[in-house]
Amino acid sequence: MASQIESYRSGAEVVTGDAICRKKSMELLEELGLPKGLLPMEDIKEFGYNRATGFMWLVQGKKVEHTFKKIKQTVSYASEVTAFVEKGKLGKITGVKTKELMLWLSVVEVYVPEASPEKVTFKTGTGLSDSFDTAAFD
Repeated sequence: MASQIESYRSGAEVVTGDAICRKKSMELLEELGLPKGLLPMEDIKEFGYNRATGFMWLVQGKKVEHTFKKIKQTVSYASEVTAFVEKGKLGKITGVKTKELMLWLSVVEVYVPEASPEKVTFKTGTGLSDSFDTAAFD
C-alpha cells in the first residue's frame, strides 16, 4: 500500500501530526459534500491530498475500529486508508472495512447523491451497498 501513496506524493499537500491531519481531512470531506465524521481515525500521523489526481491518504498509528452508534455499524480503519476523491464521493477506497453479520467486508466506495444529500451510501467489494442518514456521521 505504501507504494501507492509514494506514487502520488509528488505534488501533494502533506501534513503531519494528529490535530492538523484531523482538521485537513474534515475540511476535505466538507469541501466534497461528505459528512465530516466519515473518517473517525485516531493518532493520525500523516494526511496527504494530491488535488491534481484526486488521491488522498491518511496514515494512523494502528488499526482502529469505530462504531457509529446512531446506525449500530462497526467500521475498521487500517493503519493506511487511501481513496480517490471527487465531489460527493470517495472511490477506490483501501483500508476500510465494515462488519456485516459475522463478516468483514471491504468498503470500496462512499458517496452522497446530489439528488438526496441527506443520505450517504457505502458500497462493498462484493457489490452490496447500504444507505444511511448523513446525520449519523456528523
